[in-house]
Amino acid sequence: MEIRVIGNLNTVDLSLLLEESKKEGYRFLERLVLEYQAGMNTFKNPGECLYAVFDDKNILVAIGGLNADPYSEDPGVGRLRRFYVSGNYRRTGVGSSLLKAIISTARTHFKVMVLHTDTEQGDSFYLSQGFVREELYPNSSHYIKL
Repeated sequence: MEIRVIGNLNTVDLSLLLEESKKEGYRFLERLVLEYQAGMNTFKNPGECLYAVFDDKNILVAIGGLNADPYSEDPGVGRLRRFYVSGNYRRTGVGSSLLKAIISTARTHFKVMVLHTDTEQGDSFYLSQGFVREELYPNSSHYIKL
């Protein structure tokens, strides 16, 4: 597995991950692509990043980003965005490794990282990674102090 910062989303083949996420009923990867292409969210502001995980055949198996939280007026709040791990790679450490890379970047720019999840699986994962389930920040379900 290799974790990489993605400088240009258009250079990454998202098709398999996008199709899988849609089949699971998730539309946020589709929004990732649409917002990126429209220039609405290109992960280029200070402290922002987009990471991807590739398997040994260079196939994208996970993705996740970090933005300054658009719902907060506090510049010290970052938001985990568009975090998705392929079903075949869940519970293998891929998601934890990806999240650790994002948190490492977040620590250099933000004092808190927030996220929103509405799934039981997501809730369990984020709690196991040190997040707290509490709606202290707008439009968020979990946060972690950095």
